[in-house]
Amino acid sequence: MNAEEPWKIKLECPIPSQISPHADAVQAWLPGWLRSAGLPLDEYGARQLDRHGFARYAGRLYPDTSAADLRTLTALFTWFFLLDDACDGTAGPDPVFVRGLRDGILRLLRIGPRTRHPGFTGPLRRLLVDAWRVPDRRLSPVARNRFVDAVDHHLDGVLVEAGDKAAGRHPSVPEYVELRRATSAAYVSYTLIEFATGRALPDAVYHHPAVREFATTGNDLLSWFNDLLSLNRDTATSGGHNLVLAVARADGLPVRAAAEVVARRWQWTMDRFVRLRAAMPSFGPVLDEPLRDHLDGVTRSVRGTIDWSLESGRYRHPAGPRISVPALVVQGDGVRRAG
Repeated sequence: MNAEEPWKIKLECPIPSQISPHADAVQAWLPGWLRSAGLPLDEYGARQLDRHGFARYAGRLYPDTSAADLRTLTALFTWFFLLDDACDGTAGPDPVFVRGLRDGILRLLRIGPRTRHPGFTGPLRRLLVDAWRVPDRRLSPVARNRFVDAVDHHLDGVLVEAGDKAAGRHPSVPEYVELRRATSAAYVSYTLIEFATGRALPDAVYHHPAVREFATTGNDLLSWFNDLLSLNRDTATSGGHNLVLAVARADGLPVRAAAEVVARRWQWTMDRFVRLRAAMPSFGPVLDEPLRDHLDGVTRSVRGTIDWSLESGRYRHPAGPRISVPALVVQGDGVRRAG
């Protein structure tokens, strides 16, 4: 890749940008919460935390929730990113270490904080205990089980990826797409929509094929966007676990050409996402309102990931593709393109 030649990819996303008015205040609160659990956070670490802007990410996915609930959601989001750093910081994570984390996390979520596991200790454990306390109390048993099941699915994916990297195994494109749906943790964020809105969605609707297809398509969109943006980082650390790299390997393409293929696939999938939302069946006046909350939450996860990823310093790389997505904002008389 020649750094002197700008590498540009333009994508169109017909979803308006939104963010909570509490996002920046919660971001300012976050370092103190991390230090309260004993996480070492010096001045450089605090600057990096601010640069990543995890509260702004949570605020984009749940823009209408209260300040207190946004703190809880931001705490959970931050914990997941810290977990990601622990499991995925190098090209060769230790599957035994990752398995210990997975087993300890699931034991805590399923049994409670009084249980202990040698693979899951220290500040990372203390942060999860604190972050999970309010959702554990407030979520319905159904929603709580969805959250834990989604975390289980996510951690299984993380463990498979760690095993692939340790063995030098590169997944095929279909294998990678399925695995990415787990490692993205998007399904985990979907289970928190009920916490943010206070309206429950029954399992019969949550798991309806049309609703699940819409949710899976949203997961693909946010995952593949991240793969495009973090391509340079993933080239160094992912062991081939990036859709662009998987397509390049499968089709014998240069990386830039594979990125264009993925960008076209992303745009086609975005068009499909819009069609799926328009064709969503009605489940009656009582259920359609919480369903709308859920669909809005999935939709915001796509646009929120785009906007946060472009503003955050976590994934952008000066030598990587310059991705542009025209911003749309909600105004009183409708949706407008910014600028």
